[in-house]
Amino acid sequence: MITDQEIVKGILCRDVAMTKQYLYIEYYPLFKSVWNKYYTDCNSCVEFINTIYVYIMTPGPQSGKSPLESFGFRCHFVLWLKIVAENYCKQLFQKRLEIANGSEPTDRNVGEPSTLDISSINHRDIEIVLAQMPNMRYRTLIRYRYLEEKSNEETAQLLGMSMDNYYNKHKLAKEQFVTTLKKEGIC
Repeated sequence: MITDQEIVKGILCRDVAMTKQYLYIEYYPLFKSVWNKYYTDCNSCVEFINTIYVYIMTPGPQSGKSPLESFGFRCHFVLWLKIVAENYCKQLFQKRLEIANGSEPTDRNVGEPSTLDISSINHRDIEIVLAQMPNMRYRTLIRYRYLEEKSNEETAQLLGMSMDNYYNKHKLAKEQFVTTLKKEGIC
């Protein structure tokens, strides 16, 4: 029987077999239940597991340690993963509420443009940035709204969204687009 300490050590050391066995096979039902319970931008449970994997492996800005490195074994690893996954989803939901209520998310960068003006960007560069965006729905939304210059209502209809949902997704899509622009050094 493998211990929680061995599992955590294997994942931290990026042991592919250990990570696949526990995150993607053994604990899949746990992630599937959280993914079914909460709305995320992930199109599949595997994408959700990938998101949580990145989240638990990314070092924090203050401590320099990832959440997994900070796991203190005060509970079973599977319970900790469930708590982390649910808290991640709740934080995502809280950010959406802040956006829906018109307030800025608390961790958003100050000074980002509220409107998206891509007129000064080369069309080829825009295509490259769109290809780099991880969320396909956001790519499609940006393409309809800004490249094909469709109205908000037309874009929402093409995407099969209510206007309330569209405005929330539009804001998130613009943020992802601007973040990708910055990563590509275009903005």
